[in-house]
Amino acid sequence: MAGRQSMVLFLLALLYLGTFGLISAAVFTLQNSCSYTVWPGTLSGNGAAVLGGGGFALSPGASIKVPAPGGWSGRFWARTGCNFDDSGHGTCSSGDCGGLKCTGGGVPPVTLVEFTLGKDKTEKDFYDVSLVDGYNVGVGVRPSGGSGDCQYAGCVADLNSNCPLELQVKDSGSVIACKSACSAFQTPEYCCTGAHATPDTCTPTSYSKLFKNACPSAYSYAYDDASSTCTCAGSDYTITFCPHN
Repeated sequence: MAGRQSMVLFLLALLYLGTFGLISAAVFTLQNSCSYTVWPGTLSGNGAAVLGGGGFALSPGASIKVPAPGGWSGRFWARTGCNFDDSGHGTCSSGDCGGLKCTGGGVPPVTLVEFTLGKDKTEKDFYDVSLVDGYNVGVGVRPSGGSGDCQYAGCVADLNSNCPLELQVKDSGSVIACKSACSAFQTPEYCCTGAHATPDTCTPTSYSKLFKNACPSAYSYAYDDASSTCTCAGSDYTITFCPHN
């Protein structure tokens, strides 16, 4: 009888885990290869679980593992130049979200990592690194243990050092971020709105080409899907800030 009860409890545990998507969880390893502290922010979509409490500090050389359930969707980004009090109140020079624990997205310009995980290990995950909201810190995404294309996605180049003057965001005289052309000029041509709201009418511009040439595997503008969306099934992912390759 005891053996049968144990088996029933085991099967119920499996059912519970499968129901809530925990068996098919992916593990995100966030790694800081920058020479300075970054404060990763996380934002979950469609009522999905909040990862990492919404945000935390990550010192140079440090890493942290953040598990996610199957079907999770959301984004990660790095904040820089942050100053928080003991209650988590404060601001950041780039990527700010109103506090240590983010309740909204990072204020542009900011480099984004975007994910939609499959509901189980057989379904594809979709992921990308996006410069549509501009750039503040280099980011790389490397899958491990998965199947399928499983491409590396990222922006290794330091776009702040090559940012056009009209797109620069400065703090204490140094360029800390590079705006998107949409954010800088707010015109349909650059924002893919109005008469430019379709893939046929919103084409690459000199600014998006600059981003694309520097970071070929990252989204450079709203309709840059073909060369920027990556897929992999059943993988874990390492997200590196300031990747070296």
